[in-house]
Amino acid sequence: MSISKMPATAETALSAMLAAPLFALAVSAAVPASAQDAASSIEAPTEQSALEMRSQQVVSFFKGEMAAEDLFTEGFLAAVPPELLIATVNQWTAEHGAAQSVEAINPVNDRRAGLDIRMERAIARGGIAIDPDDENRISELVFRTFETIDDSPAKITADLTALPGNVSVWFGPLDGGDPVISVMPDEQMPLGSTFKLYVLAALAREVAQGERSWGDTVALDVTSFPSGMMQDWPQGAPVTLQTLASLMISISDNTATDQLIAVLGRDAVFETVVDSGHSAPALNDPFLTTRELFLLKGGPRGRLDTYASGDAELRAQILAGIENSPVSAAQIGAAFAQGPIAIDVEWFGNAADLINLFRFMRETADPLAFDIMGINPSMLPATREKWAYAGYKGGSEPGVLNLTWLLTDQAGVDHALVMSWSNPEANLTSDMLEALAQRIQNLTQ
Repeated sequence: MSISKMPATAETALSAMLAAPLFALAVSAAVPASAQDAASSIEAPTEQSALEMRSQQVVSFFKGEMAAEDLFTEGFLAAVPPELLIATVNQWTAEHGAAQSVEAINPVNDRRAGLDIRMERAIARGGIAIDPDDENRISELVFRTFETIDDSPAKITADLTALPGNVSVWFGPLDGGDPVISVMPDEQMPLGSTFKLYVLAALAREVAQGERSWGDTVALDVTSFPSGMMQDWPQGAPVTLQTLASLMISISDNTATDQLIAVLGRDAVFETVVDSGHSAPALNDPFLTTRELFLLKGGPRGRLDTYASGDAELRAQILAGIENSPVSAAQIGAAFAQGPIAIDVEWFGNAADLINLFRFMRETADPLAFDIMGINPSMLPATREKWAYAGYKGGSEPGVLNLTWLLTDQAGVDHALVMSWSNPEANLTSDMLEALAQRIQNLTQ
């Protein structure tokens, strides 16, 4: 849940570089595996070659000891600007630890080699190419895989508990077996857009019961604020329930979400919160729409404070009249740009609540709901391949992050990973939590 002037949300923060973690120019392809294998027969020079020198400097760059302009060609930096390059390296460092040394160089010729870099918790495997006509600066740098080494639940738990603010994490089998990681799992945490799983569950239950069909068409007659795209669609546009649900989950479309709540009814979604076994459903009564949350937080502070301290009846009264004092997108953007704002006005749940929701959905939801959850799994391709199924929803606003996965291993056993982080005093860096998520997902695979 975000608007255009807010920081990138957890649901969109997994950048293209995380989805396909490599740097390369289009000049030529990355080093093929066959070439790397064949390179083992090539005898390395006795003195340090230009490839070896630049490979060592990659480690220095990863450590922040060299400027990108001193190491890479202009063409490389035109394709991968220094700020993006540094941000991605920082993300890799957060996930895998600091770069330590060159693990291996497998030359193909005097300009190209396979390159492995040892990091604290992984071996980064890829390739490098240099341009002899440009002082042997690097023209290609590709890292295709990160092979985890020397990581453990204890190390991850220590890194989780070191995060500033409040952290709640649970990872383990959905059937109630012992968790692999458990950090404050009973803490009620703000969920951000992860609440949309309850909307999906309510819809999927009605479809399974024959009360609705995914192909049912409704006229778009509500509007919220971004994230998403449907806020720009014409009012009255016909749209299916499946399209609404898919956009709600895959790109966290707020207008699609509010349209589904309007179709289902606020009470039906709240009933799903209760029926799924939420441990404190009153925290979500009344069940907010995204538009209502934006209007509350972008509107008068007195109204927001009254809402935060009120009971369900008073809150319902405030929501009933909230459209009478409209708030502009600019006002909302200005409010959120100041950092965390009233993160006690949110949707709430703890790890057990979301685990119970997944169990509830396995019992009551039409199967298409899980396909929808799997549209955007938000994980590295190499990690995704290790799981038979991966469904995801995340959420954020300033001071709030949640990342939640339903994962099925190759033996058909469901697992849940629920990660919540909040801090009412400061914005949060999504890369840090996402990196820890990747480490957790790789633990048992």
